Amino acid sequence: MTRVVTILLALFGIAAVAQAEDRVVAGLSQHNVSLTTSFSGSQLFIYGAFDTENHKPTDLDVIVAVTGPGERVEVRKKERQFGIWINGQGVEIDEAPSFYAVATTGSFRDTLNWTEDQRHRVGLDQVIRLIDAPEWVANREEYREAVARIREDQGLYSIQEGTVKVIDDKLFETRIMLPANLVEGDYKARIFLTQAGEVLDVFEDRVEVRRAGIGRWIYTSAKEWPALYGIASIVIALVAGWLASFFFRTFFPN
Repeated sequence: MTRVVTILLALFGIAAVAQAEDRVVAGLSQHNVSLTTSFSGSQLFIYGAFDTENHKPTDLDVIVAVTGPGERVEVRKKERQFGIWINGQGVEIDEAPSFYAVATTGSFRDTLNWTEDQRHRVGLDQVIRLIDAPEWVANREEYREAVARIREDQGLYSIQEGTVKVIDDKLFETRIMLPANLVEGDYKARIFLTQAGEVLDVFEDRVEVRRAGIGRWIYTSAKEWPALYGIASIVIALVAGWLASFFFRTFFPN
């Protein structure tokens, strides 16, 4: 299957890049992900082709970055007071992607230099933004690092160096794992063609992640009618408890 896709892509890619220099084109295995109650994760297959008239193909690198919707995050640092550990005063991160995965052909810093990283905001230190930190914050980097560390443990952030496979000096492919704890929204896929750390071309595409089925109804109810949702949850819990009690009293009286 992969080989068939590769051959078709080669024909499409060569035709697409013939009209311009330093071009990269790509495709995604899916553009829609449905978050159902049984959703346990998925795999996003990203494939493409590149071409250049100015550089050797072996000198080129590819970076794939998939970004979820941004959100504000509050981070609290644990502090020891009176012999116990408690959460200290919170610091609000201005923006952090709910999901972020980067795959590269080589080491990250070899494929993208610092200047280009700042321009295109690819590295984790660029996508996690803390602009207006409180005056009492001595080291803002540790709060950004905390967000990255926590979400890496949750499977939401990853830097996968050397996982973009190049085929015949023209084609490439990689796989990005989408965990079960995705949030709803539009996910952006960016593919960078680089040479000696400099970005030559960028290709962008999107994946729509939406809740479906009963999961969609539960999510919408909890978000738009929180009071009614809370009451309904309590009623359902009471009814379920009563039915369980009735079942055991009836069939297991002793």
